[in-house]
Amino acid sequence: MQQERQPSWHRGDVQLPAHWEHFEHGADIGVRGLGASMAAAFEQAALALTAVIAPLDSVAPRERVDLACEAADDELLFVAWLNALIYEMAVRRMLFSRYSVAIDGAHLQASAWGEAISVPRHRPAVEVKGATFTALRVARCDDDGGGWLAQTVVDV
Repeated sequence: MQQERQPSWHRGDVQLPAHWEHFEHGADIGVRGLGASMAAAFEQAALALTAVIAPLDSVAPRERVDLACEAADDELLFVAWLNALIYEMAVRRMLFSRYSVAIDGAHLQASAWGEAISVPRHRPAVEVKGATFTALRVARCDDDGGGWLAQTVVDV
């Protein structure tokens, strides 16, 4: 399997890879995405969301699901995006390991690729119930426009 090259973004003179991470928050867990654009940060945060449930490398991108949502501002759009993913995972009984997001103002169009959940193979750790407004932030990472951050806490 060929590994996909991660897009990069700049912070000052330093080129950094787009990435995702978790952060602790009481009994719940925070998801954070960083990328060159707001859309890339949303994609990375979606990967962090999947990684809360199961190891990303256990999920094959076999089936595509298209999603759309809209909201009044960037932060509400981010919560709507994550909650749309959580809904699709629940009703389709799927996990996703690849995302493509396009944002045009208040509108988000996306595709998510994944497969049906296999408990023995994916070993899901928790069920994510929803994205919250706790620690919610969507913003440029610094004043020179070097990248975007999208983060929030998800209820598990």
